[in-house]
Amino acid sequence: MKAMILAAGEGTRLKPLTERLPKPLIEIGGVPIIEIVLNRLLKAGVDGVAINTWHLADKVESFLNKAQSRLGVKIHVSREEVLLDTGGGIKKAAAFLNDGRPFFVHNADVLSEIDLGALYRCHERSGALATLAVSDRPGPRRLLFDASGRLVGREAAGEAPEPGVRALAFNGIHVLSPGIFNMLGETGAFSIIASYLRLAEKGENLLAYDVGSARWLDIGTPESLDRARKDWGQAAL
Repeated sequence: MKAMILAAGEGTRLKPLTERLPKPLIEIGGVPIIEIVLNRLLKAGVDGVAINTWHLADKVESFLNKAQSRLGVKIHVSREEVLLDTGGGIKKAAAFLNDGRPFFVHNADVLSEIDLGALYRCHERSGALATLAVSDRPGPRRLLFDASGRLVGREAAGEAPEPGVRALAFNGIHVLSPGIFNMLGETGAFSIIASYLRLAEKGENLLAYDVGSARWLDIGTPESLDRARKDWGQAAL
């Protein structure tokens, strides 16, 4: 089973810390965030991981070269000459990821206690093109899902969802079927969420996986980093 960790971003909101230290290497409980994510994926059965790099790429890749043998996992580094966003990054790593089986995509700055194995099994049972881990929580521009859990759009500011439609926040963890690669006609830098919305409009089956009360944290700001170090610590490992 393969996975991709999206780790190329600048971590702009965490500057000046991320001017010298790439966000994936920031430590929680003495362990780099990206290693925490790697270990979570390995426990779910992943045995090969693509990781994209761009900002301070040499530092990230030096860490990954050492981690590969220590953790016992094959790591494919996908270095980007220009930042390709989420969709472009996934598409660039297609040759590694596409082994005919569904694969995980996981943001490098997300801590969670989501049951990744259950997410993967749900995706396999459904036959969906993609299954997105989501939560019923506040968030900017949440995704809209119908009563059967299918993606149908995106929340517009100041507009309530139509009856029977739920607005759910994406958690930065998803499982994709390999057929997605034949449907990504976009080139260069592009958002995978924008692609999902385009494909949903065409009738493709993209599903919500509501994680309920499972703990989750996006480490994107100094406040959330402080919270991670205070509230998670060794529990994140």
